[in-house]
Amino acid sequence: MAEPGPQAQAAGAPVPPSSTIPARAGPAPDRDAEFSAFALSAQAELGRTAWLLTGDVHAAAELVQTALVRTYTAWPRAREGDPLAYARRTLANARIDTWRRRRREVLAAPDELPQRAGADEGAVVEQRDELVRALAALSPQQRRVVVLRYLVGLSEREVADDLGVSAGTVKTQASRGLHKLRASLGELS
Repeated sequence: MAEPGPQAQAAGAPVPPSSTIPARAGPAPDRDAEFSAFALSAQAELGRTAWLLTGDVHAAAELVQTALVRTYTAWPRAREGDPLAYARRTLANARIDTWRRRRREVLAAPDELPQRAGADEGAVVEQRDELVRALAALSPQQRRVVVLRYLVGLSEREVADDLGVSAGTVKTQASRGLHKLRASLGELS
């Protein structure tokens, strides 16, 4: 018996079971739900880290989205270990990729940043402003290490693993970065 042609199928003729097409091709719904739950829980921490790495809200949001897309494509591998660590590493790598594409980092010089926030803004805003200015004065690698080590709270080993450097490099860059931060913050106070 011959299979019905396109006109017969359009007219409502029954289609043999062997020629049915699956309703949905792609990742399993449970994978999507699992990743969605992870992304929702990790988005705030990744956003904070991205903002500290970039110094710009919009660039940080773009960086988080890029990191989450890359983490989703590698979700089977990422969920086997620590998915948040995988996403942080992806975030750091995505930031490095932007530097490589531009061949230089686009940051405002500390003296070009607006002066301290007004007194009505509160002490918290002033302290955050001082910290962002001081972080902007660090080299990119020192800033990454200081942000991950002291602001995110990772151990030296976790920072080394996330950035793909040795623990000794993390210690050296953290020490130099903290020295510069102390000097900058001491001048601003």
